[in-house]
Amino acid sequence: MSSEQNPTPEDVGADPRPGRLTMAAALVGLEGVALVAGGVYLLVMGLTGHPDDRSQAVTGGVTLIALALLPLLAARGLLLRRSWSRGPTIITQIMALPVAYNLLQADSLAIPGGIALAVVAVATLVLILNPETTRALGITGPGAVRDSE
Repeated sequence: MSSEQNPTPEDVGADPRPGRLTMAAALVGLEGVALVAGGVYLLVMGLTGHPDDRSQAVTGGVTLIALALLPLLAARGLLLRRSWSRGPTIITQIMALPVAYNLLQADSLAIPGGIALAVVAVATLVLILNPETTRALGITGPGAVRDSE
């Protein structure tokens, strides 16, 4: 195969994706997959099990699956180095922190889940707000002009 068919990052003038950006995308994707898994579980249990309120279980499952779209699309955007993906990533983490807090207030097996969610949310915020990640996404500061302009 020639290099014209399979261009390398040097051929197209792009820098390799920073590890921080890849890790942030993986964490956000993991959150999305967890939401899908929880939604599918609620949906299946609502349809086949004996929940207290079948319609509430089904609605909760569908809602979780729909909510999973935000982090999954953001993770894909981060992997593709799309600048728009930073906003949904930050919003997802900000929404995850109160959920983690509520899980930590529970008196059950939800506490380890709350710890895990809090760690993932804070780690993702640290990674996505890192200047190296910001530059890799092509985000410039207020009043700054991109090199291509």
